[in-house]
Amino acid sequence: MVCVQDESEDILVISENGYGKRSKIGDYRITNRGGKGVKTINITEKTGDLIAVKSVSNDNDLMIITENGLTIRLTVNSISLLGRATQGVRVINLKGEDRIASVARVNVEPSEVVPPEDESIEGEDVEGEVENNLE
Repeated sequence: MVCVQDESEDILVISENGYGKRSKIGDYRITNRGGKGVKTINITEKTGDLIAVKSVSNDNDLMIITENGLTIRLTVNSISLLGRATQGVRVINLKGEDRIASVARVNVEPSEVVPPEDESIEGEDVEGEVENNLE
């Protein structure tokens, strides 16, 4: 189960054999009391069991850790946006009998904003001449 804070976020699912996908929240119907849930991924022998369900946005990254200790970081944008009841696409290539052990969402820090050259910069006076701040 996932609690969604913002309806612009997507639902991300990752299976143990390295398959995953993102789906829009609007693809999921609201169920009432006594409902049996909503199918989110086709579980097959090829995909394996469901490992993670996360609410993500485009400015998130993922950390995926396998049972053998392999750790990768990838952007959420690199995972395909697919329908709710599909099996997904391969997110990570696993060797041998390795399986995904854990998935964590990582918030990306906004990069430093560099003002464009044509905007005024602190230290300029009204006439456009730069003040001398080296006193």
